[in-house]
Amino acid sequence: MTTPVPNWLSRSAFQILVFLVLFTEIALGVALYREASLWIVVPLVLLASHFMHGAAVGLHEATHGLLRKNRRFNEFDGVLLGVFSFMSFSLYRAAHQSHHAYFATERDEELWPFVFTSKPRWVRVLAAVLELTLGLFYTPFLFLRSFLRSGSPIRSKKVRRRIWIELALMVVVWSGILAAVSYAGVWRYFLSMYLAPAFLAANLQTWRKYIEHVGLTGGTVNSATRNIIADGWWGRLVAFTLLHEPFHGVHHLHLSLPHAELPLHVDELQPMTADEHVPFPSYRHAATHMLCSLSNPRVGAQWKAMKP
Repeated sequence: MTTPVPNWLSRSAFQILVFLVLFTEIALGVALYREASLWIVVPLVLLASHFMHGAAVGLHEATHGLLRKNRRFNEFDGVLLGVFSFMSFSLYRAAHQSHHAYFATERDEELWPFVFTSKPRWVRVLAAVLELTLGLFYTPFLFLRSFLRSGSPIRSKKVRRRIWIELALMVVVWSGILAAVSYAGVWRYFLSMYLAPAFLAANLQTWRKYIEHVGLTGGTVNSATRNIIADGWWGRLVAFTLLHEPFHGVHHLHLSLPHAELPLHVDELQPMTADEHVPFPSYRHAATHMLCSLSNPRVGAQWKAMKP
C-alpha cells in the first residue's frame, strides 16, 4: 500500500503565508495613505493579525528543524521570526523542548503556572488573564522567566550565550526600527501595520495554546490536548493558514513530522481511553470547552490527586 503524501500546496503553506502577510500589509499601507475609512482599515488589520499568527507558527516549526530543509536557512528564518515576535529563537527552542519532554508536568516550562498544584488559584487565574489579553508581552516574559530564574533548565553555556546574543540583536534591531519610524514620522503606519496586528496575533496565539491544553488533566497526549478536525472548507482553510496546528496531538505524537503531514494521521486522535477527547469540529467548539476551565485553570494529571 502506497503511503499518502501531502500535495505541493499543503507543503507550501508557510511560503504562501509570507506572501499573504506581504500583500495584506501593502493593501493596509495603501489604505492608510489614502486615508480610507475604518470599514476598510480594520478588516485589513484583522486579516493581517491572522496571517501574522500563522506565520508565527513558523517559529514553532523552525524550533523542530522542520521549517526549511536547509539547516542554516531554518536557523536564519527562526531567528528572524523570533526578532519580530520579541522572542529569542534559541530560548524558545530550549524551553519548548521541556513542553515535549515533560508534557503537562511540573517541568513543562510553557504551561507554567497551570501545571503546579502548589500555585494558588488566584495566581493561575491572573496568569491566564494576562496571557490571554497581553500575549505580546506576557509570552516573552514566560520564556525569559524560564531562562533567568534560579534553577533554570537551560544550563548549556553555549545555548545561554547564543540566547544573550539573540536578545542583544533584538534590542539593536528594534532600536533601529523605532529610531527610523520616529525620524520619518510614520508612527501611524507603524501602529496600524505592525503593532496592532502583532498585538492581536500574539493574543490569538495564546488563545490557541489555551485551547490546545488548558483545563485538561489527562495523563496522555490525547487526554491533555484538544484537537480540531474540521469537515468544511472554512475549517480546512483555517488549519492551512495555521500550518495545521489544529492537529496538535499528532505533532506531540510524532515530533519529526512536517506540518503538512499531520492531517494524514488523524486516526491517531480518536479516543482510546475514557478520559481522552473526541476531536472538536471547530475552534469555536474547542474554545467553548476551554472557557469553562478558566475560573480554575489547570493542566496535567497531577491535579487528579488533589482533593476537590
